[in-house]
Amino acid sequence: MNLIIGNKNYSSWSLRPWLLLSFHGVPFEEIRIPLDQDNTRAVLARYTDAGKVPVLQDGDLTVWDSLAICEYISEHYLGGGGWPGEARARAKARSCSAEMHSGFSQVRSQMPMNCRASGRKVVVSPALKRDIARIDQIWSECRETYSGLGPWLFGEFSIADCMFAPVAFRFHTYEVKLSDPAAQYMQFVLSHGKMYDWAEQARTEPETIEMEEVGI
Repeated sequence: MNLIIGNKNYSSWSLRPWLLLSFHGVPFEEIRIPLDQDNTRAVLARYTDAGKVPVLQDGDLTVWDSLAICEYISEHYLGGGGWPGEARARAKARSCSAEMHSGFSQVRSQMPMNCRASGRKVVVSPALKRDIARIDQIWSECRETYSGLGPWLFGEFSIADCMFAPVAFRFHTYEVKLSDPAAQYMQFVLSHGKMYDWAEQARTEPETIEMEEVGI
């Protein structure tokens, strides 16, 4: 099984399935394609017509889009264990993941993921402030509800944590102030060994994408 990803420093979408596979110890080969290079489009075309990362190749099957890949991994390699076992928690985890997948445009555009950076500052517009507040609300409410089951959003590690993992890097880079429950969750995610491995590997990458180097 091959997972085609972009730069670890910048590709938030790539992090999500990589984290799910790595956390559960599912064997895969990582193929990294640096983004925003002269040959990026041509190299990506070898793996997907969509022209974007991540892409999963499992035998003769190709799956693209981070959430679709995570769903496939959960179904075929984790016995459905990518989601909470209890139906109500599973429904909420899917809702939170879908909201992250399709929303929070201001966080994406104004606070791009940049694992190497720290202490960056950006002007927090009203729209960005609303995005941050909503993420804080999701994290805080999930931890209040499921804290007795474990340290992740829904107690045990799930796809929902994968979907929000890039946001933890973003909030750390831009030193976003969060409520205590949300801040504790963010620090827990960032301290996990697989997140540490990703960040360390991101720091060794030679490429710099100027439009992703946001903040002063």
